[in-house]
Amino acid sequence: QVQLVESGGGSVQAGDSLSLSCVASGRTASHMSLGWFRQRAGNEREFVAVISANGASTYYGASVKGRFTISRGGFQSAVSLQMASLQPEDTGVYYCVANALGFLGTTPDRFGYWGQGTQVTVSA
Repeated sequence: QVQLVESGGGSVQAGDSLSLSCVASGRTASHMSLGWFRQRAGNEREFVAVISANGASTYYGASVKGRFTISRGGFQSAVSLQMASLQPEDTGVYYCVANALGFLGTTPDRFGYWGQGTQVTVSA
């Protein structure tokens, strides 16, 4: 069983930066790909970023590319999301996700493990 616990959400002003962290527990967590989705009010869950188990490959959603950075140590079970130049449209609940086979998916159905989510609110 894998559990994902997020931390670091909060309220900031537009233009600020914020960092999220997620720790994955479980015997195989270090060999899973880890990522982030977000869900804004009234919207479907949106892909944010994903990173491979060895930390060498990353993919980003179009709306965050160039502003957000996902990172992890090679085969470590913790992942971070550094968010810069935040805008009100970045407001939402951010979920940490994991893929047991290490795939780098970009759709929710590719991730079998989800955290509880952490709220990020960006004010104009």
